[in-house]
Formats: sequence, C-alpha cells, structure tokens
Amino acid sequence: MNLKQRTACLAAPVVALAVSAAAHAQPAYPAKPILVIVPLAAASASDVAVRTLTERLSMALKQQVVVENHPGAAGRIGTERAAKAAPDGYTLTALNSSILTTLPHVYEKIAYDSFQSFVPITMLVTIPTVLIVHPSLPVKSVKELVAFAKARPDQLLFSSGGVGSPQHLAMEMFKTTVRAGLTHVPYKGAVPATTDLIGGHVQVMFNGLSFPLPYVRSGRLRALAMTGTKRTQLLPDIPTMQEAGISGYVYEQWLGLFAPARTPPEIINRLYAESVKILSSQDVRDRLLQQALEPQGGAPEDVTNVLRDDFPRMAKIIKQVGIKPE
Repeated sequence: MNLKQRTACLAAPVVALAVSAAAHAQPAYPAKPILVIVPLAAASASDVAVRTLTERLSMALKQQVVVENHPGAAGRIGTERAAKAAPDGYTLTALNSSILTTLPHVYEKIAYDSFQSFVPITMLVTIPTVLIVHPSLPVKSVKELVAFAKARPDQLLFSSGGVGSPQHLAMEMFKTTVRAGLTHVPYKGAVPATTDLIGGHVQVMFNGLSFPLPYVRSGRLRALAMTGTKRTQLLPDIPTMQEAGISGYVYEQWLGLFAPARTPPEIINRLYAESVKILSSQDVRDRLLQQALEPQGGAPEDVTNVLRDDFPRMAKIIKQVGIKPE
C-alpha cells in the first residue's frame, strides 16, 4: 500500500466521524418559532380555528407558534406569500376551500397552484353551511321552497357575500340542481348579507352557520337544510339536503393546515401527529363547536382527496354561471 492509499484509509474514519457529528449537531425540529399565515382577516372562521390550534401547538412543540393575518384580494395575497416561503417547516398556512378550489377558476393570473405549491398537513375544521329563509316566507322545507320558487320565477331574492363567494356558489349549485330561478343580491361580505335577510329585505340565503346560528335558535331565521354529507350536532333536527330530497347536492366549506411544497416528510408527520392530538381533545373540540366549527383532523392524503373532488366541481359551476372577478 503506497503513502497516498494509506493516507486515504486513515482519513476515511475522520470524514465519517465529521459527517456523523454534523448530523448530530443539527437541532431537532422545531428549533425556532413557527409562523402560520392566515390569508384572511382576524376573527374570521379560519382565524378562530387556527388560533385555537396554535395555542396548544406551541405547548406541544415547546416552541412559539405565531399567527399572522395577511388578508386582501380574497385571500390571494397571504396565500401567494405562503407559497413562496422556504420549505423548512417554519412557515405554515391555513387555507380554506374557497382559496384552493374557487379562486383559481375565477382569476386568470394567480401566483400559486392548489396542488403543486403546498403539501397538506391535516384538515382542521369543516364549516357547516345552512340553507336559511326569512320566517315570513311560507315554506318549512326545501321541497316547499323549490315549489314556491318555481311558481314565481326569479321573484325570490337571495343574498350573498359577493359574486363568487361561498354563499353565491352554494346557491348557484342549488339553482342548477333543482332547476329553479332566484335573483342574486350580492353584498360586500356575508355579515351584511345575513343582516338584510334577518331584516326581511331578501328572502333566502346559504351561509356558514356561525353568524346565523343564534337567529335560527331564536326563530328570527328558519333553517331548512344543511349542505354537508351529514347533520351537524349544532342543529341536529335539521336534515341534510340529501335527507330533504335534493339528491346529489353537497356543498362543504373546509379549512386545512398546509406547508410549502417540498417540506420534509418527517416535519409534516410531526405536525400532523401533534395537530390530530390537539383536535381530538374534548376541550378544543368544545371551543371550536362553540364557534360553529366542526373539528376534523384527517390525514394529509384525506385533504388531497377532498381537494381533488372539489376542484373540478367548482370549476364546472363557475364556468356555468360565468363568474368573473368584481
């Protein structure tokens, strides 16, 4: 063995030890605070759900988890920022179904891809959506509403939070399914749209359950059906659309926790495991239900499957209605 070969043999263990030492020297995740971007306003359903989770996630990870709201452009501003973040597990985002399944079909230029820009961690919550009418309307079931609307084409007014909003899309799907004509009255947000329904200025609306729930319970609004695949425990006596006789109608709003694409699987798995534990705890479930949010905790692949189902359905209804940016 010549001198060069002997030197190489002696150096090999040193290199191996150096590599091993470097690997052990890397701090365990998470080694610094984690940022969660919420691309919607503070106190929105998404914001409430995320803050309920991150309060406990900070304790579980023994590291601060900070929530930042970046609203604007229907959620595109914050979402685009999250898509550009480093895939190191230190920037996460909470994205709702509208941002991922609706906006890409409404806007020609959008700086994120619903399937390629992010990797799902878990489904945080679903947002129960309810079909509600003003109590002055002489209908007490979905079938009665359909018959009433068909007898008076385009005379019933329905409100929404704006063109292309979840409330608008839910009603357009309903109109297509039952083949009845109703006239759209768009508002700048779901709250004023619901307020005018309570006041009797419009007659019918689809909406997330959080804001109208007290008015349903007090009798100032009448709930006819839920739009999901099962009843909500918040209004257990209200049937689903399927149970109400509207076959094939399902409209669900949901919120997922995501990381930038190419985030290491071991980080995704850690965040998923901790999030599911938190969402399974009874006190967290109770807090979310008090806000009319139903806790979930599905695996990453479950989120992907829901996204794959919803994306083409939203594309179809948006194309059919011809929704354009306001």
